[in-house]
Amino acid sequence: MENSIDGNHQKENPFLKWLITTNHKEIGTLYLIFSLIMFFTGGLMALLIRLELFQPGLQFIEPNFYNQMTTVHGLIMIFGAVMPAFTGLANWMIPLMIGASDMALPRLNNLSFWILPFAFFLLLLSLFMEGGGPNFGWTFYAPLSTTYSPPSTALFIFSMHIMGISSILGAINIIVTIMNMRAPWMSYFKMPMFVWTWLITAFLLIAVMPVLAGAVTMVLTDKYFGTSFFNASGGGDPVLFQHIFWFFGHPEVYIMILPSFGIISTIIPTFSRKKLFGYHSMVYATLAIAILSFTVWAHHMFTSGMPVAGELFFMYSTMLISVPTGVKVFNWIATMWGGSLSFEIPMLFSIAFIILFTIGGLSGVMLSITPADFQYHDTYFVVAHFHYVLVSGAIFSIIAAVYYWLPKWYGRMYDQKLASWHFWSSIISMNILFFPMHFLGLAGMPRRIPDYALQFSDVNAVVSIGAFLFGFSQLIFLRVLYKCYKQKPSQNFSKWPGAKGLEWTLPTPIPSHTFEKPPNGP
Repeated sequence: MENSIDGNHQKENPFLKWLITTNHKEIGTLYLIFSLIMFFTGGLMALLIRLELFQPGLQFIEPNFYNQMTTVHGLIMIFGAVMPAFTGLANWMIPLMIGASDMALPRLNNLSFWILPFAFFLLLLSLFMEGGGPNFGWTFYAPLSTTYSPPSTALFIFSMHIMGISSILGAINIIVTIMNMRAPWMSYFKMPMFVWTWLITAFLLIAVMPVLAGAVTMVLTDKYFGTSFFNASGGGDPVLFQHIFWFFGHPEVYIMILPSFGIISTIIPTFSRKKLFGYHSMVYATLAIAILSFTVWAHHMFTSGMPVAGELFFMYSTMLISVPTGVKVFNWIATMWGGSLSFEIPMLFSIAFIILFTIGGLSGVMLSITPADFQYHDTYFVVAHFHYVLVSGAIFSIIAAVYYWLPKWYGRMYDQKLASWHFWSSIISMNILFFPMHFLGLAGMPRRIPDYALQFSDVNAVVSIGAFLFGFSQLIFLRVLYKCYKQKPSQNFSKWPGAKGLEWTLPTPIPSHTFEKPPNGP
């Protein structure tokens, strides 16, 4: 009853209904819509970057604006597209998967969403200030973000604080919900993998978001209040910033990928008509990744002059973290092995995830080798690596999840032919876009530079063509969603053959209030 106001008033004012809703499904939908808007905003910035890089020389945008685009593209895609999308899926699915009636803290849930648009409004507003928006890369290294940054840096810092608050509130809500509101028969080792991965992700968020808050606060005081945390002339150390930032930044990478593992571990068994292979080992592998993610941060800093002992430690710990990730990949393959496979759209995206994410993982192992990293560092090889991890990892798994659960949520089956066009155009263009970047990096092309040497021009032209193809492929996704939205809901779709879990026991479309009483066990 908490989220209901007078029914007639709701009909008169739908905006007010969405503004004050505390229903986990509606808040999940708000997160997903916001994430989609941010995805296209960040994508537009990526296309501006690739337009400039289509040919050598400065063609369309001047270098300072180019730097603003690379910075804000990164911030928007990480904090505005990927993380809110996963949080939206968590809001929708966790209560349904554990048999809870809602999230544990519904009003907090509403607050943690509605502060996000405000944060990104501030960030985008900074682009229109005198001196432009943040232009120091999404990692905002000092002294670029302190001594040499534009006046709008204060807006950027405030925006980052608000995003962090939103993430911490959301994580607290998820932990409390999973720990206290599971159906009585559901022990921890009966929870679906998606719930497990999100429980571990939420603890990671609570551990590292305050570290980011500390880093941006020190940048704030260095820039505006005369402190010298990162200023060598005042007794500070700019390399200290890198240590603090990456202590947040590397677990953050796993915050953006662990929920993907949960999604893929849900979809693969469904379309293989088999149980997930090695459920317990998957849980322990996820825990191992989370713990080890705190021991690898300085592999981003191999060229910063750290002692050889430090370089060896971070090289070996980085190699070690690939072991539990490999366990997951082999378990997914073992789940498919001997299964009765069918290749619906969510399954296609999941298989693409496994193949392409593994390519990203292999280039990550290459980057973990300290002497080799001296060549790869700050080149397009690194750009290729993390886009294989985050585009084919995070983005493809989010799309797979939407294709998988959307018909159940709303009782509307999307146009599968159009969705298959979306899949094939995305996977082909994604490889045209990112795979040649490996070769650019190996040949020595630096990242974050708006101009480049003539010998890189042909490959850059191919990459830019791939970028525009990939960008326009996502318009097909928009068309699929719009067509789906325009349909009338029906009860025809009950579940995918092979799908298991509490969410599939509910009627289609899923009603506004579910599990008023805890469901019975299997």
